[in-house]
Amino acid sequence: MPVHVYILYSSKIDKFYVSSTNDLVRRLQQHNTGQSTYTSTGIPWILLWANAKPTRHDAEILEQKLKNLTRVRKIRFMLKYSEGIRELEVLTSIIEVLQ
Repeated sequence: MPVHVYILYSSKIDKFYVSSTNDLVRRLQQHNTGQSTYTSTGIPWILLWANAKPTRHDAEILEQKLKNLTRVRKIRFMLKYSEGIRELEVLTSIIEVLQ
């Protein structure tokens, strides 16, 4: 079963959140209903980018790399691997604010 690595964005707190899951729809719903304590202050969360990895191990490696990137580098990463972008308009507006 593939494991999804994903990047969420909250405009409320202007933060990215990186994690992985085997059920992306359920996990996003948990983030947006306050079931995840760590992300509850940022509701609503928008799924910006996601990519499926074949194993949990592969997903954990990518997740750790993404967590260690700065905000600008996360954006560059999403643009480089644009096939995973889910909300281009939101990502574009984040980039405009940075410029």
